[in-house]
Amino acid sequence: MPKEFGRNQRISQFVKEELAVLIQKKFPMQHYGMITVSEVDVSPDLKNAKVYITIFAEKFPTTELIKQLNEEAGYFRHEISSIMTSKGVPAIRFVYDESIERADRLGSIIDSVSDKNNSSE
Repeated sequence: MPKEFGRNQRISQFVKEELAVLIQKKFPMQHYGMITVSEVDVSPDLKNAKVYITIFAEKFPTTELIKQLNEEAGYFRHEISSIMTSKGVPAIRFVYDESIERADRLGSIIDSVSDKNNSSE
């Protein structure tokens, strides 16, 4: 029977918390907008981590920021390895988290359907 909060989840949570701090230091909000680590998905073998990022920025293109984050992934991995006590640190890959945009689109679709139903009654 697997543990409810296993090693994989502990590492995911640790990487998420540390990256949130490191990203804010390396990419300050006044220049890049608000960058949030929404989720970290660590592979079962603990060698890779997919980091989902949400960005609230009007000044800086999202794709460019994700590209810059991925270019700095080695730096972030090195910084985490100096803090982390485990043997290995997963390789980090940043991905834009589209779930908020998807939720907004679904919400607007539901609202438009609801408005049509209310106006036809």
